Amino acid sequence: MEVILPQDVEKVGLRGEVVDVASGYARNVLIPRRLAEPAAPARVAELEKRAAICARQEASTFEQARELAGVLERTELRFDVKAGPTGSLFGSVTPTDLADELWKVAKVRVDRRKIDLSDPIKKVGRYQVPVELFTDVTATVTTLVVPEGGELPPERVSDTPDEASEPAAQVSDSSEDAAAEETAPE
Repeated sequence: MEVILPQDVEKVGLRGEVVDVASGYARNVLIPRRLAEPAAPARVAELEKRAAICARQEASTFEQARELAGVLERTELRFDVKAGPTGSLFGSVTPTDLADELWKVAKVRVDRRKIDLSDPIKKVGRYQVPVELFTDVTATVTTLVVPEGGELPPERVSDTPDEASEPAAQVSDSSEDAAAEETAPE
């Protein structure tokens, strides 16, 4: 028997799908619990029409989300927070703080649950925080957590391993030069 699922049903199908299930399962379980409706030809046609409208609307929403992602990619958030001498914060920067700051800086409303921050930020530094705007549209927001009255040190960490080893090599070269100057006879 073919039925239409008004909501997701585990091991049967997703919302809006027309699925073929055993007639007893449909009559005794799905239909009484309002997990499915019989698939009459008129209901199937209405469902296809609604799916076409949703697809058009989703396409326009997807384009808007991509434009918004471009705005967020260029946005840099700065938090001046109280921090100890080791760089640990007195408190933390949470997704709610990030969402509020995004509204203040870029006038973009983002749900705090869409900000992919596994743990609150508790250290001073630079962070790349992913924000999910729409299905398959994610923007990365640069976030600076700075101690009050202070500045962050210059950026030393890079994404590629080759570049990450270069600053270390430059530091060791300068320390070798300093050591050579100390041991050089006058």
